[in-house]
Amino acid sequence: MDDLTVTVYAALSGPMPKLGVIALAALVALALLSPVARVQVPAMVLASVLAPVLLVIDIWHSPQLAFVHRHPALATSGAVGLGGVLIAFAFLLARRPRWVAVLVTAALPFRLPIQAGGKASNLLVPLYLVVGVGVLAYAIELVRGRGAESSAPVADTGRQPAPARTGPGSAGLVARITALDGVWVARLLALYVGLYAVQATYSSGFETALQQIVFFYVPFALMFCLLRRVDWTPRLLRTCLALVSVLAVAFAIVGFVEYATKTIILNPKLVVQNDLHAYFTVNSVFFDPDIFGRFLALVMIALVGALLAVRRQREQLALTAVLAVLWAGLVLTLSRSSLGALLVGLGVLAALRWRPRRALIVAAAVILVGAVAVVANRTTFGLNQGLNGASSGRAGLIGGGLHMFTERPLWGFGSGAFVNQYTAEHQGTATTLAASHTIAVTIAAEQGLIGELVYIALVLVAALTLIRGARTSAARGAIAAAFIALMLHTNLYADFLEDPLTWTLLGIGMALTGPGGAPGEGAETAAREPLTQDAPGEPQAASGY
Repeated sequence: MDDLTVTVYAALSGPMPKLGVIALAALVALALLSPVARVQVPAMVLASVLAPVLLVIDIWHSPQLAFVHRHPALATSGAVGLGGVLIAFAFLLARRPRWVAVLVTAALPFRLPIQAGGKASNLLVPLYLVVGVGVLAYAIELVRGRGAESSAPVADTGRQPAPARTGPGSAGLVARITALDGVWVARLLALYVGLYAVQATYSSGFETALQQIVFFYVPFALMFCLLRRVDWTPRLLRTCLALVSVLAVAFAIVGFVEYATKTIILNPKLVVQNDLHAYFTVNSVFFDPDIFGRFLALVMIALVGALLAVRRQREQLALTAVLAVLWAGLVLTLSRSSLGALLVGLGVLAALRWRPRRALIVAAAVILVGAVAVVANRTTFGLNQGLNGASSGRAGLIGGGLHMFTERPLWGFGSGAFVNQYTAEHQGTATTLAASHTIAVTIAAEQGLIGELVYIALVLVAALTLIRGARTSAARGAIAAAFIALMLHTNLYADFLEDPLTWTLLGIGMALTGPGGAPGEGAETAAREPLTQDAPGEPQAASGY
């Protein structure tokens, strides 16, 4: 019996996890691309089951599962009880599919510190539970016969009309590019996840890659599928915006308390950093000031999109007051990457609202003033420490990542291998200081030119898809601006598809855009409505921009 156990464990800890990762990527591809709900739903359910199984195999002998080893019966009973609660909730959710959107919005910011694979990770456990319940609810709908024909928007079987030919050259290329739709976004997402899984098989950081797929890519892809099939009515959009705004204000208040009491919660490392510097940085409930700043910046962009659409003075004042609170919270994070993302998002909104030339002139003026302020205060902004010091070590990491790319330019060192390879080439560097903070450089080093091209294609196609039609819709304009701002932030502070906000923006954006850029009945109404709504009898707010 012992020999059999050893043999089984050897298989599970050897080729099985790598095969499991590839199987997960295949299931994600089916979920993203299948035009038939009867194929899509089983793929989503299997992915929901296989992902935690692979994780348990990975951490089976870790201290985190010591309780399971000591009390297997009690652990099994607890798992069965939790499963029963989730199934009961799924039956309730199957009757109200739109609740998925509200629950996802409410769960997005909340992270719990979990030990996995020998290191602590701040994981979105509430969001995982919501996604799991949402997948079960979708399966229940299918069994009941209500979801049999409601597959993803990529299920559009009719061929879209070919874009008008504008002759050879750049004009024709632009016409073909702008004709891209959500189908290609889903295809590129599936390709990215699949490529990441394949390149994990030869990586020295396979365990890191496994956790990336299990903790981020799989649950967020399933969340994308759920959000994409939601009927995003104007009322639902307003509800989710109001909810996320309330959460952002609450988190900002926590930040104010931190600043007033000079007390940091949830992040001992930040306590040490604040003790070493004259300034004080807050993180609220996000563990990391930059992640807190990213969240505030994206919420502010959505609120500004709503502010540009409303006409009632009372609503304008209310939105302005909320923006003032969030701005104060953002300033206290001292997150330069978040401030830059906010400026980019506001610039996109301005270009959609007015002529792009005016927005560019204002943006250039702001950049010039900022550059003068930085040069005039070299010590304050850390320029006296050199580029690497001013960027908190980012310059060195970028240089190291580019050097790794030159060593294996085509296929890279494998998914999740950046930290291992960087510390091997830079002896004495702590692993906590070796994680790349520039997603494009990370992909180039880990996945080479193959992965970099897929990443660039995904970003460009997604941005163009979201931008198209954004001038006529406040909701789509705000989502497009937030996505572009997020892309900047990911290249200043990492996390691209590892951030649920990326998948959330894409899921809502694809639902509003619909297959081939033609929204469905509910999505069409939402796409043409502002994020807020004037009272009956008052002038109608501008529909979009």
